[in-house]
Amino acid sequence: MKNAITITIASGAIGLAALFLGYQAGGTRLVEQAAAAEPGAASAAPDRAAIEAIVRDYLIKNPEVMLEVQSALEAKQTAAARDGQREIIAANADKLFKSPGDAVFGNPDGNVTVVEFFDYNCGYCKQALPDMDALLKSDPNIRFVMKEFPILGPDSVKAHIVAQAFKALMPEKYLEFHRALMSLQGRATEQTAIDTAVKLGANEAQLREKMKAPDLAEAFQVNYQLANALNITGTPSYIIGDQVVPGAIGIDGLAQKIAEKRDGNG
Repeated sequence: MKNAITITIASGAIGLAALFLGYQAGGTRLVEQAAAAEPGAASAAPDRAAIEAIVRDYLIKNPEVMLEVQSALEAKQTAAARDGQREIIAANADKLFKSPGDAVFGNPDGNVTVVEFFDYNCGYCKQALPDMDALLKSDPNIRFVMKEFPILGPDSVKAHIVAQAFKALMPEKYLEFHRALMSLQGRATEQTAIDTAVKLGANEAQLREKMKAPDLAEAFQVNYQLANALNITGTPSYIIGDQVVPGAIGIDGLAQKIAEKRDGNG
């Protein structure tokens, strides 16, 4: 990180030097134009070495300028990234908010939708589960869309395939299954997911047969593509309104983002 900042600051110094040198080049042209317009007028082009020395001396004496440059650059890049994400969210609204392959918890007609990308083996997703449950209990107009996003190895992929199969066979019990599998101690695997499904009443033979359906894994591919476009690389990650909200930000953080959306600021 320190090296990255150093490189960026150095780039900023080069940019400032280029600005001064650009001024020098512009000044030279102006002098040449003035000389051509007024024959006999005497002038001397600015000294490039002198300007470089001035820039170097200024930066050495005022290194905080580079921190200001760094801060302004980061703010500009963040704003550009958010603008890009808003455009992608708007262009993929149906896939993000209305995909028939996603489970919806809470009020299906709620006035605010929270999209969550999650992995059954994500420790932070497990920690965030009570936040979702508390919001579902306290807010009758919230709608959670669950994007299955298995990124933590083959065990995760297999556990999510079981989850998709269970959801197809017993959609009315999927929230119960989700809570149970997310609350398990240890790693979620194909077997632990099957065991959880069977405890909730699933027929194991039917479940295993449904797991063979190729469209189950295809749903993950759509979610991977959406995440890649939005630069989502970890779980949990949320979409609330036109914002990508990374990380387990807690119930207060989620409630704030939801309120901002309702107020028209998100």
